[in-house]
Amino acid sequence: MIFLFQRPPNRAFTAFYKASKAASDDSNGEVEPIDTWEEEDEAEPEVGDGGDGGGVALQNCAWGEKVLSISQEVLLEFGEDMKLYAFKTSPRGYIYVRLDKLSNEYGCPSMEEIESFSRQYKKKLDEIGESGEIPDDLALEVSSPGVERLLKVPDDLLRFKEMPMVVSYLEDTNARSQEKTGVYFLDSVDTESECCVWKLADVRENRDPEAKGRPMSRKQKDARLKLPYAMIKRVNFYISY
Repeated sequence: MIFLFQRPPNRAFTAFYKASKAASDDSNGEVEPIDTWEEEDEAEPEVGDGGDGGGVALQNCAWGEKVLSISQEVLLEFGEDMKLYAFKTSPRGYIYVRLDKLSNEYGCPSMEEIESFSRQYKKKLDEIGESGEIPDDLALEVSSPGVERLLKVPDDLLRFKEMPMVVSYLEDTNARSQEKTGVYFLDSVDTESECCVWKLADVRENRDPEAKGRPMSRKQKDARLKLPYAMIKRVNFYISY
């Protein structure tokens, strides 16, 4: 059975599936019995962590490559607009999938799209599980990346250039250089020099608190920050609450 629920604030919709058949005593030991749903770690996201950092993290699961391959086969049925943002497996038998919809402002598929993928993926997992190629008691969670996603530099920058982003960066290449954070719009990307240029976003964090709601000054609007890719630590969406 698949259950749908809203998961604020980082993932808009989540499809959750837990197999009803527990692992038997004579199982091959690859997956422990699942009594309760295992939440993902709340650690600081890193690029390629299989969660908010995107990418694939199979965590030494012997069946990981197979279930990843199955997910990619199912995804082909959804066309070029839908991609895997993140995929992660857990030794306890959990599969976490985050789908990225390229035409959506934040990359979030609809609840119906997530449910449709979940049902088709679950059906394939059940079929392969019956053959013994993968454990037959895996648990599945499918969701959207959400606003906490890390944006890839430089690939995601042009895609989301119309949106304000929180940019954390180093001021110079010195090992002792402190990390700074600001809210910017992307101005341009130079792929040859591997640099990008940022302009301040006209948001509360960049305005003078003594200015009583007035917009940024002309000097702030004209200012530009040029950063090599290597000096950018992470980039996220800016969300105003």
